[in-house]
Order: sequence, then structure tokens, then C-alpha cells
Amino acid sequence: MAKDKKPRRPKAETPKGFRDYFGAEVADRNRMLQQISEVYHLYGFEPLETSAVETVEALGKYLPDVDRPNEGVFAWEEDNDWLALRYDLTAPLARVAAQFRNDLPNPYRRYAMGPVWRNEKPGPGRFRQFYQCDADTVGAASVAADAEICSMLTHTLEAVGIPRGDYLVRINNRKVLNGVMETAGVLDPSDPSKFEAERGIVLRAIDKLDRLGEDGVRALLGAGRKDASGDFTDGAGLADEQAEIVMGFIGAKRADGGATVARLRELVGGSQIGGEGVDELETIADLLAAQGIGPDRAEIDPSVVRGLGYYTGPVFEAELTFEILDERGKPRQFGSVSGGGRYDDLVKRFTGQAVPATGISIGVDRLLAALREKGRMDGSSVGPVIVTVMDRNRMADYQTMVGELRQAGIRSEVYLGNPKNFGNQLKYADKRNAPVAVIQGEDEAARGVVQVKDLVLGAKIAASASLEEWKSQPAQREIARGDLVAEIRKMLGTES
Repeated sequence: MAKDKKPRRPKAETPKGFRDYFGAEVADRNRMLQQISEVYHLYGFEPLETSAVETVEALGKYLPDVDRPNEGVFAWEEDNDWLALRYDLTAPLARVAAQFRNDLPNPYRRYAMGPVWRNEKPGPGRFRQFYQCDADTVGAASVAADAEICSMLTHTLEAVGIPRGDYLVRINNRKVLNGVMETAGVLDPSDPSKFEAERGIVLRAIDKLDRLGEDGVRALLGAGRKDASGDFTDGAGLADEQAEIVMGFIGAKRADGGATVARLRELVGGSQIGGEGVDELETIADLLAAQGIGPDRAEIDPSVVRGLGYYTGPVFEAELTFEILDERGKPRQFGSVSGGGRYDDLVKRFTGQAVPATGISIGVDRLLAALREKGRMDGSSVGPVIVTVMDRNRMADYQTMVGELRQAGIRSEVYLGNPKNFGNQLKYADKRNAPVAVIQGEDEAARGVVQVKDLVLGAKIAASASLEEWKSQPAQREIARGDLVAEIRKMLGTES
């Protein structure tokens, strides 16, 4: 008789492309998001939380790095309709702006923070779930709205701890690129759908300039490119003379904004849409200058195009310019942490009427990594005060102590594991990064005292102090039970 098979145990592992976030990481993120939200609030933006699930129809075809609709998302069919996890926070905003257009103020200024999901191939530092932090203005056609977004972005970076000189907001305009592509013969103003696939490849190619270099972009503008792994990416199929016009646009940046604008006017030639784009760039630069934001903080840069197809006007990126060491130990700039632009046709999908909109999205994980590189966040946090248990029959006494500490606003907890081994309690306190341990056995209770152990000082003494220093600065001392809250406050440096 065959033996019954034991039930298969599930693997305790995170799905591929996903990760878990623990205490200090979550605390750092929440602290940074609070700083960002304060800047957004200062600029008059209101918070909005949308559903994590949208219909695939509402999400539309504007997906990252794919050529066909409905790819790149986690989707499922329900009641003859397809639903999907949101892949960004902009498409849900477009749905909200259309659904509640009669109730919302116009313009509508909102910010949103939360996770998004993309069904893409994961890689080093590239996950299928990540946090974004957006701010958008819907209903304002003036490029003053775009300038305001760029201004707010500079203030946001400085508020979270990126100093001036370590970042640069780079600004371009898709209308200028459209003018260049019209000149190059891959855009027909009378038939916008013509050459649409080729333009999509051109956009993504330019957007990868930092990673692929000029030769890689040139290959994608032409026949295509084979990467180091042997994978081949189809190109836009542009002739050499067409590709040269696009490459001239990429290299149009000059020593100052005025010279760059003059070069862009040459490249767009007689294109009406291109000329409008250049005019808008000049206006944005003037409006930023009026707010005291010069080219050391924000500048015109034609190499910025943004890969998503829904942008219709100004586009911008925030790049961190300080150097870090890569996995090979070579210095490189940290790179982009934010991007956005104008998308005047996104709400139109729902309403049939043009609704202007512009906004920015911050990559939360990227910005957190940058702050850690700058030493502004160390990935650690102070844990709770630990009230140890010397006698399990006196648990009510220990709960009274922790209750008093919490009433005073001091984060604290009673050890709830097996109290038999006191060393394990201190090991637990160490894992929790606890600053102080409170100890009271039968003898201390009878005398109305407690022992308080400074775990931070104790660790320093154990690591480096001499015997004389240890005697002069004991890490553990006895105090009156009634002085517990006051002494803990003093040890934590939180005296009122």
C-alpha cells in the first residue's frame, strides 16, 4: 500500500520582482513623504487617493516601454470586463478628472502617493511594485502651470535634503521634438497617425541616451540594435539624413539657455508646432527666473524627451548630479529621480473634450536611495524602550510601567517572549535597536526602585572604552520607581 504523500509546503520566498520593506525603511519613506506633502500643500495642492485597481480600458494604451495596448500590467477578467493594477498614478487621475468634472474645482490641483505595479521583466534595482509620489494640475492650459511644477520640484528636493548644486531640473518640450521630426519627415501634421510607430521608437531611443550613448541611439533610429546579451531591438528605420536631424536635436544644448533656444529654432525650421514649443520654453525660463530659480537649479535641455507617449508639451526631469560608486567601484552620477510633463489629451479619452494637464512623478525608492548616499537617512531607527520581565507573575506591574511610559509619549513595550533567559531579553532589545532597558526583580520591587540600562552607552563602552571610563560612566544604574518616566525622558533627550 502506497504511503500518503505529505502535503507540499509553500516556499517562503518573495515573488520574483517584488520585495518586502521592514521597519526602518518604512519609517524613512513615511518621513520623506511627509516632507514632500508639506511642500505640495504649501503650493496649494490637495491630496487624492485612488483605487489600486482600474479597468484596462481606463488605463489605456500608454504603457511604459511596450508597443501594444494592455501589456505591462497585471490584469484579469471579471464579469466580462478586464481589470488591472494601476501602473502609474496619472491614468487614475485622468479617470477621476473626467468622472468628477462637475464637482472638482477647475483647475484641479492634486497630489498622490502610493504603490504602482508593472508587469515587466525585473532586474537589479528594478521591481514590479514600487512607490510613486505625484503632483498634477488639471485644467490649466498656461505654461505657468508647467513652470510652477518645476519650481515646486526644486523646493521639494531641497526640503528632503538634496542641497543646491546636487540636483538639476532639466526641461524640454515635446512640441519642439515634433517640429524636428516634422523636419526629418517622420511626422505629417495632416495625418498624426502616420509614422506613429516610428516616432514611438524615436522617443524611447532618445530617452535611453544616458544608458546607450549616441552610437546606441543612432542604431535604434536606423535598422536596430543588438545588446551584449544578443537580444535585438528593432529600430525606427530612419535614413541616415533623417537620423542626423534627430541627433542634431539631441546635441542642441549650448552654454546658456538663450543659445540653446536659438539652436532649437534653427532645427525646427518652419514647423509651426516646433516654433510654439520653443516659445513655451522661453516663457518657462522667464517665469522660473522671476521666482529666483536660475540655470543652476533648472535649465533647458533638448535631450529630455520622456518615454511615455502621452506627453504633448513641456517635459521635465530632476537629475541628481553628485557622484556615487557603481557596483564595479567606478564613479558615476546618481541620475534621475523624477520626471513628468504636459499631457493635454489624456482626459480627452473619457470626455471627448480637450482638458489640459501637467504634472510630475517622483520615484520614491530612488530618492530614498539618494538621501542615504548623502547621509541624510541611514536606514535605521530608534526602537522602543524595553521593559524586561524578571518574574512572569508580576506582569501587571510591568504593564503598569509601560503604560506610564506610553502615557508620557515614550515608545515602549514589555518583553513578551520566554522570560526564563534574561540574556535573550537583552538580545531582543539589541535587535529592536532599543535605547533603554528597564529591569525590576523582586528585590528592586521590595525597595521601590528599578534598574535602567542605557543600551546605546553600553554598546559604546563595550566597543572602545577603557575600564576607568566604564567605571566613570556606568551604563546601568538604579533609580526610584517614581522617577522612571522623568529618567527615561532624560536618557532619551526628550525632557519637556
